[in-house]
Amino acid sequence: MTRPDIQEPRSERYNPHAIEQKWQEAWQASGLYTFDPQAPGEKHYALTMFPYPSGNLHIGHWYANVAPDAHARWMRMRGHNVLFPMGFDSFGLPAENAAIKRGVNPRSWTYDNIAHMKGQFGRMGTMIDWTRSFATSDPEYYRWNQWFFTQFFKRGLAYKKGGLVNWCPKDQTVLANEQVVGGACERCGTPVERRNLSQWYLKITDYADELLDFSDTDMPERVQLMQTNWIGKSVGAEVTFSTPAGPETVFTTRPDTLLGATFMVLAPEHAKVAELTTDEQRAAVEAYVAAAGRKTDVERQQEGEKTGVFTGSYATHPITGEQLPIWVADYVLVTYGTGSIMAVPAHDERDFAFAQAFNLPIKEVIRAEGSEGMGEQPTEPYTGEGLIVNSGEFDGLPGGKASIAQVVERLEAQGIARAKTTYRLRDWLVGRQRYWGTPIPIIHCENCGPQPVPDEQLPVRLPDDVEFTPTGQSPLKLDTEWVKATCPCCGGPAERDTDTMDTFVDSSWYMYRYLSPDYGGGPFDPAQRGLMPVDLYTGGIEHAILHLLYSRFWTKVMRDMGLTDQNEPFRRVRNQGMVLGEDGEKMSKSRGNVVDPDDLVAEYGADTVRTYLMFIAPWELGGPWDTKGINGPAKWLGRVWSLFFGGQPDGPREEVSEADLRYAVHSTLNKVNGDFERMSFNTIVAALMELTNVLVRAGRSDLYGSPAWDEALNIFNLMLAPVVPHIAEEVWQGRGGAGSVHEQSWPQVDESAAVRDTVTIGVQVTGKMRGQIEISKAASQDEALAAAQANPDIAKHWEGKDIVKVIYVPGRILNIVAK
Repeated sequence: MTRPDIQEPRSERYNPHAIEQKWQEAWQASGLYTFDPQAPGEKHYALTMFPYPSGNLHIGHWYANVAPDAHARWMRMRGHNVLFPMGFDSFGLPAENAAIKRGVNPRSWTYDNIAHMKGQFGRMGTMIDWTRSFATSDPEYYRWNQWFFTQFFKRGLAYKKGGLVNWCPKDQTVLANEQVVGGACERCGTPVERRNLSQWYLKITDYADELLDFSDTDMPERVQLMQTNWIGKSVGAEVTFSTPAGPETVFTTRPDTLLGATFMVLAPEHAKVAELTTDEQRAAVEAYVAAAGRKTDVERQQEGEKTGVFTGSYATHPITGEQLPIWVADYVLVTYGTGSIMAVPAHDERDFAFAQAFNLPIKEVIRAEGSEGMGEQPTEPYTGEGLIVNSGEFDGLPGGKASIAQVVERLEAQGIARAKTTYRLRDWLVGRQRYWGTPIPIIHCENCGPQPVPDEQLPVRLPDDVEFTPTGQSPLKLDTEWVKATCPCCGGPAERDTDTMDTFVDSSWYMYRYLSPDYGGGPFDPAQRGLMPVDLYTGGIEHAILHLLYSRFWTKVMRDMGLTDQNEPFRRVRNQGMVLGEDGEKMSKSRGNVVDPDDLVAEYGADTVRTYLMFIAPWELGGPWDTKGINGPAKWLGRVWSLFFGGQPDGPREEVSEADLRYAVHSTLNKVNGDFERMSFNTIVAALMELTNVLVRAGRSDLYGSPAWDEALNIFNLMLAPVVPHIAEEVWQGRGGAGSVHEQSWPQVDESAAVRDTVTIGVQVTGKMRGQIEISKAASQDEALAAAQANPDIAKHWEGKDIVKVIYVPGRILNIVAK
């Protein structure tokens, strides 16, 4: 690396502003962090989730990036060939809303923000390889979104069908459940409607079982559990009941409780609701259905008072012939199972609450072993497996999993039920009615139906000269010239699809594009496929379900297409916590608790901000910001600077042996290695701070200027490099190091130096702790007693007395009994 001009001598006081920009420019000019696939060393692909280009990196971006940057630097110094790229997740509704509000094109707003944020990343001092950067709104990128879509379409994995969706009437677009807060659009606050629209879907359900297998990826247990629950695999049976509107099939995971069904519940959107509703109940049912349509599925599943309305009709129990009242209730979802349930209140918590709310019968059919039963007025349902009771031929069988197969077999023989596995997971609704996204590459022809755009005509570019309506309706629908197309099948007149893709498409495969961002022959260069999977992927837990699940699905489809031989995109996934405001709440402008990292860099420098963010809390947990707390790291870096450039430390003379110094250095190095492996960044900083104290003491001893002192400073310098890259580089150059400190090998632990031959143990005199002694680990009892007698602060406690007993536990304690 070419060194910048260095002014000598250096100030004795640490001034980050005199060095940080200098080194950032030097690193960039030298291409220090440009990844070379042919370079020596085992590859290590480190990736942090890319940000949306909102225009400003907040403190949360810093928290998410500086610790993984330190880890990537450490891996590089250990000899790995590290790929550490960054891009921008630049499509999406915020840019479109900004365009409407400011009267500008989303493209110019987006790319201006990207330019600003790249500068902020630079001031962070990361080792990002910017030569591989891209934005998902680049036509060269979204061309491959479209190519993937056409391939999915040809394989039957992309299809269009009608279905209930969340609709924002102001933004004129479909919203995912996660974009609806309190029944309103999270962006504009408009109450959301439920509409039945024809939408594009990707068939993620084809991979549901594979997505439940985490054997090829190391994800936190919490993430695995969230994804498993989201997929929601349920094994059970479908049972058919007779109703006035024809047969109705329900799904149940507990067919052994069939004789305990006392009513039926339909989802408000169920197709048979209108037909089953009697004239007397019609007004009440219609009002209830309308109210339920204003709630999201998430809100309907939350705990709370159960609501519902009777349709006026009854279903016939397939075994007993009993007439079961049919209700409509929003705790049943049309997207799960068949959209209807047989309610067994004695053995299901939600059915129990509903039965209590509306005074419906509760019939016990499963009894805990050794129990006398639920009685006539049960206070809670029994949801265990127990034994089957009150169920005729099934009485005495074990309940639950042990009997499901046998029960279903008997019911199947009677034509009442059939075995069934269902999933909570729904196919991915991927179409959006907005402008700033990847146009869906489908051409609609009246004669030939939907046809994929041919590969040679990709990308279908977004038109730039567009006008936004006050309602927010997509300009694509209004651009008649853009909509006009020629059918690739018959050559006749046709129209382009005016929907754009969900932005989760952009982030589902972007990690592959970093392998060869300029490659034009496919989504990535097949010659670079060996760089996958990502070895360490980091980001917020809020992306545990959708983004991580979708990217896993995408990789499995790519595997089946022959594009990769990997089952998973990520070898290891880790999540950081969140930096909160000083009030302990999530940072927001409305609360006035936002911390601006640019202001902190201007005052303290990037290395101090980096240190504090790694030191503030365990990285995976996060914690509240403390304005006063940053002063500690600032003072520490001032002490570090003085160690190297301030001459011999002031203060009283210290007695530090070479063995003590080498033990402190190498035991710290050993600890830092383990902490980097565990991604325990706060303890790394704490260990470096503690070592600083030892070095200051050693500097006040006869060791100052000795070979042992130089070795200690060199190793300390290298340990600093991943955490505080600017000051470490300045120190390296100031001490005459060749090249960059970030090109150096990580120091090796001297195991003999990192382990003490001595141990410090406590000394008790007649049961009271009187002090400590340092002795050899192999010291005998006589040697330990002699060491205690040589310590006047301890020996004075038995002066003039006789030692009547000595209890010695090697390596732990010496107890002297004196009278």
